[in-house]
Amino acid sequence: MPQEVRAAVAVTKGAPAEIRTILVPDPGPGEALVAVQACGVCHTDLHYREGAVGEDFPYLLGHEAAGVVEAVGPGVTDPAPGDYVVLAWRAPCGRCRSCRRGRPWYCFDSRNAAQAMTLPDGTALTAALGIGAFAEKTLVAAGQAVKVDPAARPEAAGLIGCGVMAGYGAAVHTGAVGSGDTVAVIGCGGVGNAAIAGASRAGARRIIAIDVDDGRLDAAERFGATDTVNSRGTDPIEAVRTLTGGHGADVVIDAVGRPETYRQGFYLRDLAGTLVQVGVPDPAMTIELPLIDLFSRGGALKSSWYGDCLPSRDFPVLIDLYLSGKLDLDRFVTATMGLDDLERAFAAMQRGEGLRSVIVL
Repeated sequence: MPQEVRAAVAVTKGAPAEIRTILVPDPGPGEALVAVQACGVCHTDLHYREGAVGEDFPYLLGHEAAGVVEAVGPGVTDPAPGDYVVLAWRAPCGRCRSCRRGRPWYCFDSRNAAQAMTLPDGTALTAALGIGAFAEKTLVAAGQAVKVDPAARPEAAGLIGCGVMAGYGAAVHTGAVGSGDTVAVIGCGGVGNAAIAGASRAGARRIIAIDVDDGRLDAAERFGATDTVNSRGTDPIEAVRTLTGGHGADVVIDAVGRPETYRQGFYLRDLAGTLVQVGVPDPAMTIELPLIDLFSRGGALKSSWYGDCLPSRDFPVLIDLYLSGKLDLDRFVTATMGLDDLERAFAAMQRGEGLRSVIVL
């Protein structure tokens, strides 16, 4: 029997999210019902609210979450009711051409719940990134619920589900940062600082943090940045070249996702260096670069999908790093608030305040 729960819904494009009662069905085959304990406030949710992701309103917002499995559908043996899980917005199918080639992090048929959650009048909700976790309970594909150590507090653990994994993986997986590398990270919000933490763990010799906010640059130093550049008054390209003996960085990570930051990142690289874009751009944005520079500078231009992670493999690892004191997830959480405060959290995010607000349910 469907359950009534409170949730944040983007009803129309550009309008503030509304706290509504929604109906969550019992899990069917391959599905899991999760009681959400905490969900981070990510820019992607704001993109959904603003209509920058699609036009399939109304949207059930929220996707960066941790909680407890309440029930599972027929045929589901993992997870089990009572398991503490972090929700993943990619759940490899195991059968598509990418999975068969041994690259499940690129799965082209990622799993989501087959049933829709709805408004009381039957209107189907589109769950943000297939999750919809600004809700007291949500329905997901069983493969999206990744079991982790319950010792990790949900406000911190949920961040693994998107921003922290995206940034950490952009450095470690996509950028393949190695011992002795020089790394530059553009944008030191939650994703950028997770990339800094990942680069530090991977053994980077020099990590240059670039942002327009001194507070975020201070945070970057605590996550492992060796140098900081406030690009509001300093040319970041010249600054990075100065810090790297005139060469540029081996790996540059654009955690902003705007044409101007991508262009900066392109020229921040050393010859044959790697540029990784992990910041999500607006679909209307474009970039233009001289073709001769694309040719002559060489290297690699990559986009990082979810940090090229395999959630079932990587989520427990990052949680273990957190519990052992090697990855300070608590430092990412700069504010906690209730579901009714979601619009206040969006406003703070738009002003560039803090790293992550977390909605506690």
